[in-house]
Amino acid sequence: MVVVSGDEQLEQKKYKRGLIRQENERIILTAAAEEFVLNGFRGTSMNAISERSGLPKANLHYYFSSKLGLYGAVLREVLELWDATFNELTADDDPAQSLSRYVRGKVMFSRDNPLASRLFAIELISGGEHLSEYFGEDYRLWFAGRAQVFKAWIDAGKMDAVDPNHLIFMIWASTQHYADFSSQVTHALGVENGLDDEEFERAADTLCHIILKGCGISSGVIGQSE
Repeated sequence: MVVVSGDEQLEQKKYKRGLIRQENERIILTAAAEEFVLNGFRGTSMNAISERSGLPKANLHYYFSSKLGLYGAVLREVLELWDATFNELTADDDPAQSLSRYVRGKVMFSRDNPLASRLFAIELISGGEHLSEYFGEDYRLWFAGRAQVFKAWIDAGKMDAVDPNHLIFMIWASTQHYADFSSQVTHALGVENGLDDEEFERAADTLCHIILKGCGISSGVIGQSE
């Protein structure tokens, strides 16, 4: 018989509470993104988010102090998930692998989190008022750091002398298109129920091929097998 000490029991309880908290926050953020996309910030209420999430309104206020705080959390999560893949980028990395991983990751984010991506786009089109705090000096330094890695690759002869800033903008635009303009994509392809996984893989392969070749980066087939 295994005897669990009091400290171990306490740690197990903390771990379970942590899992419950993560799951509840995930449910709330998903429901909030859906409501904000459908009704905008002003047209969305905490009651509506509560109903969509299936959680009591008190739970929403337990995890998020206000509607504005919840809205900001949804937007920040999008940026943090997008940026995470690029956070550890260094001049010593292989540009073919790094760029392919980033492009593929962002295409799949569009597949898996289309509402969050659309909400982010709507916020920016509206002026980005609720992201002004996030888009401060730290963000500019982060962006400059990514561009500097590209510059190092160029100086080392690993890629052509393309403008790093506009390369990043192009990657953002092309990968996020599949979420932000999904209606246009599905109508053009005549797909009523949205793109399937195979189509998203083709999109990722195509973008990787075009972007790498446009940067003068030689590589093999960049696909799932990597």
